[in-house]
Amino acid sequence: MRRLTTVIGLALTAVMLFPVYWMINVSFTRDQDMRKSPPYWFPVHGTLEGYRAVLEQQGPYLATSLVVGLGTVVLTLLVAAPAAYSLAKLRPRGGGVLSFVLLIAQMIPGIIMAMGFYAIFLTTGVLNTVPGLIVADSTLAVPFAVLILTAFMSGIPEELLQAARVDGAGVMRTFVSIVLPVSRNSIITVSLFAFLWAWSDFVFASTLDQGGAHQPITLGIYHYIGNNNQEWNAIMATAVVASIPATVLLIVAQRYVAAGVTAGAVKD
Repeated sequence: MRRLTTVIGLALTAVMLFPVYWMINVSFTRDQDMRKSPPYWFPVHGTLEGYRAVLEQQGPYLATSLVVGLGTVVLTLLVAAPAAYSLAKLRPRGGGVLSFVLLIAQMIPGIIMAMGFYAIFLTTGVLNTVPGLIVADSTLAVPFAVLILTAFMSGIPEELLQAARVDGAGVMRTFVSIVLPVSRNSIITVSLFAFLWAWSDFVFASTLDQGGAHQPITLGIYHYIGNNNQEWNAIMATAVVASIPATVLLIVAQRYVAAGVTAGAVKD
């Protein structure tokens, strides 16, 4: 039974990963070879022309996405970590209502929020700017980050915080010196998700930064497909390069993510 389950699992995994394999295969395939029937299952006459085009044309888009992603992580942590600490340990009045509101906020479709941001950014003059896009992307990550961090911080022993207070540490010193280091796994988890949401965002980017001088890679791929709809090796090479940062981050941080997501689910 276990062997059958393993075989079924491998088969389903292969089906789900096949589009990724085909994307990589096409990115190395010459344009003339794509018209062959049946197609090559491997890049027999491999080429790097698609990747050369990516480095020449998509570099600025990749750099912008990196800035937006890192900026979203920083802003998310600056807002979510203190908020989660307050909800978990300081327990302010109305904290339960705020947690419920954050849960509801995650259910609002992004396109509705994008329309609201468009009106606000147009008035404040931050439309088509990188800071505006960072603020918009952070609104997706902050509610999730607060909920995850609150669940983890609620499990921090009170004795640990009381010992810090006995040693003369105030609220902020306890938060910075005790709570944040202990919450490393959950912080890495929310940072990763915040970066991935910002990196893969298209709704906010197409609505709030369509005419900006610095656009993210999602818009770069969109424009590239429109301008080069016959150069599929270059299009797929762009998709491969855009997938590398997210893939590397997931591989490096997977054990922290597993620990962070399950944090607070089980208590002693």
